Amino acid sequence: MRLGIISALQEEQLGLVEAMRGPSRLIHGMREYRTGKLWEIDAVCVLSRIGKVAAAMTATTLVEKFGVTHILFTGVAGAGDTSVQVGDIVVAEALVQHDMDASPLFPRFEVPLTGLTHFQPDHGLSLRLSRAAHDFLERDFLEVIEENERQAFRLAQPRVHRGLVASGDQFVNDGKHIDGLNQALPGLVAVEMEGAAVAQVCHELGVPCAVLRTISDNANEHAAIDFMRFVKSVAAQYAFHITRRICRDLAEAPLQASRDSAGT
Repeated sequence: MRLGIISALQEEQLGLVEAMRGPSRLIHGMREYRTGKLWEIDAVCVLSRIGKVAAAMTATTLVEKFGVTHILFTGVAGAGDTSVQVGDIVVAEALVQHDMDASPLFPRFEVPLTGLTHFQPDHGLSLRLSRAAHDFLERDFLEVIEENERQAFRLAQPRVHRGLVASGDQFVNDGKHIDGLNQALPGLVAVEMEGAAVAQVCHELGVPCAVLRTISDNANEHAAIDFMRFVKSVAAQYAFHITRRICRDLAEAPLQASRDSAGT
């Protein structure tokens, strides 16, 4: 097993490269790939930068050049539903490109010539990721996230959600926009800018993937307030400790590479 770990921003991967054993560095396609051992798992860490094209290019390179067998995307997202709060964790059960609209030639949200609107991450890897997220909140959260940060962002009892994640080349900060997406995409729990593109690449290349998102905002007019502070002091800590947990779990009981990634 070789795990590719992608984040859009440097701050979202704080600590992971430093935790690598025997890291090596390779620049390819204007990106820096770090390879080494993460808690006994052969891993490649890379920053995709922001947006669907950047994420798709990065995921493809991880598979074609670095030979990764599984991909994990970590980062932040906006809440897709009022039941989802800042500080909650989302593990994607399906991913859709909310700005894909080739109608009337194809139905809205359908990726042309695939017949698919929703791309499915790997079920087994996502289950393990969800378990790692639950364990983090139960065992690590109070120790890892400083009290002043918990108070600043009102992180009382964060929860783990599993559901639909919508990706688009837009930073969603409009309440009316998110209301419209909720109506068009039942079960929506988060909005972001990369996950569905990675899921499409993994579907087409037959590589299992999973997507982990920390909710940083409510995808409304206040979405940009203290964004980078939250990423550094909260989301990066979530990603580091959850990744450590899942790597240790995978080292004890490895997953097998699969060629049956699905979509609907």
